[in-house]
Amino acid sequence: MMEAEDAKTPRERYRAQVRAEVKEHAWEQIATAGASGLSLNAIAKKMGMSGPALYRYFAGRDELITELIRDAYRSAADAMSASAQRSGGPDVSALAHALRAWALADPHRYFLVYGTPVPGYHAPDDVTGIASEIMATLLDACAALPRSSAPGTPFDEHLASHRDWADGHPAPPAALHRALAFWTRLHGLLSLELAGHFTGMGFDPALLFEAELDDLLSR
Repeated sequence: MMEAEDAKTPRERYRAQVRAEVKEHAWEQIATAGASGLSLNAIAKKMGMSGPALYRYFAGRDELITELIRDAYRSAADAMSASAQRSGGPDVSALAHALRAWALADPHRYFLVYGTPVPGYHAPDDVTGIASEIMATLLDACAALPRSSAPGTPFDEHLASHRDWADGHPAPPAALHRALAFWTRLHGLLSLELAGHFTGMGFDPALLFEAELDDLLSR
């Protein structure tokens, strides 16, 4: 990594520094006003630059949002991958804890990618590709779980022919169903926790997360 940095020209290094600073200010804006309140002109003013000058580093608001979403998904994918490596392979429990730790570390980053979609924004293919990496890691873990002897559900049968979202993963329908169950229930818990909906209810959200995870694994 250091060699790659050294290979850059001073102009390239300066450009990278400015883009990084712009993204830092963008995250600050998102923390206070949400992604819909993101303004390049406001960032330029805070950095002592003119709007046109800043547009030399980001062509527009959509490019900046894409960079932030790409960084967020990449961070989540790396956290899940690191968890799988530490566990000697994809492990559902380890992945769930890695996801929660990642979400708690930066709730605004979490909500940018797993909260309400940014109006009018469409992620480019490389960004959706990173999101697919995350799901593929979870599918690997669910496919490795012991298979149930219970008969398949109607939703299992539905998934046998509605699996485009799995991006070609060979997991059987029951594993696809398990992955979706983990994904939806754990994200539901995290979204409620991070939005503060458990505040004042008198229980430990971490223990609720563990209980839900145990219930999912027991199935």
